[in-house]
Amino acid sequence: MSKTSEIIELPSCPSVESKPDYFVEKDGLVFAGTHLIVDLWGAAGLNDAELIEKTLRRCVDISGATLLHFHIHAFEPNGLSGVAVLAESHISFHTWPDQGYMALDIFMCGNTEPHKCLPILKSAFVPTSVQVNDLKRGVIG
Repeated sequence: MSKTSEIIELPSCPSVESKPDYFVEKDGLVFAGTHLIVDLWGAAGLNDAELIEKTLRRCVDISGATLLHFHIHAFEPNGLSGVAVLAESHISFHTWPDQGYMALDIFMCGNTEPHKCLPILKSAFVPTSVQVNDLKRGVIG
């Protein structure tokens, strides 16, 4: 069986003043940003591009991020993929309407609050189940 991950020692960041621009200091760590991997199951409205764009724009606003570009691509016969490109990173998604499944990738750095997106997503798509993996990316100390 091959290794899928490896832990390596990184130099710690000596102070907040010396951390790289837009890095976050939280829970005693300094890191590039928070990456939420979100799975919505039993969700509705997954082939509605207008609903999805409106919802993700609300996520951007509530989290304190800065929207640079928004794009959605529609597949035939159904399903959507898209991305909100942010100054602080991105929110991307793909939907499988026939399965009631939506996969989202919410990655933000700087002074943002990506977790505030979760209630917005739950309210808009009314999933029966939500799975969230919360990752700290680029930990340096």
